[in-house]
Amino acid sequence: MAGPNKVLLKIIILGDSGVGKTSLMNQFVLHKFSNDYKATIGANFLTKEVQIDNRLVTMQIWDTAGQERFQSLGVSYYRGADCCVLQAAPRDPENFPFLVIGNKIDLSNRVVQTRQAQIYFLGISNVSYFETSGKQGNNIEKALETAARNALARNKNIDPTSDNAESIKLPENNRSTQSSRCPC
Repeated sequence: MAGPNKVLLKIIILGDSGVGKTSLMNQFVLHKFSNDYKATIGANFLTKEVQIDNRLVTMQIWDTAGQERFQSLGVSYYRGADCCVLQAAPRDPENFPFLVIGNKIDLSNRVVQTRQAQIYFLGISNVSYFETSGKQGNNIEKALETAARNALARNKNIDPTSDNAESIKLPENNRSTQSSRCPC
């Protein structure tokens, strides 16, 4: 447990399978790297104590599984997180389908100004930034439509007429017009 001058921070690393979440955590905490790839099952965590602004901080770094079959487990790992790190492997710019949404703009206790956030996110990685209000509905459609446009641009080979579901042809039912109730 953290003492009076000691802070415990839970930090989770999110991202697709194979982007290096485990490598990042192991390098930060253990100063080790392995070329052997082993997919994380569920989640794993390591702790590291660091000195930040004259405070001792215990960082609990959570490495989450990126495989789709484990994504339902995520909610329990996210609970109580102090910070979420979204990790991707920038092998090419089209694999970076991110946009940032600053929500709750309807509240009066604003700290970061819109222009400041836009400049920051555009400057670091050309990430689109939108401010929204889930309460008032401001800008939500524009933000999520932009997300859809970005995803579509990234996946140009998607057939817009297909719902990507394989259709199954059911045999026609040759029932008589008589009652179909059980004869017993």
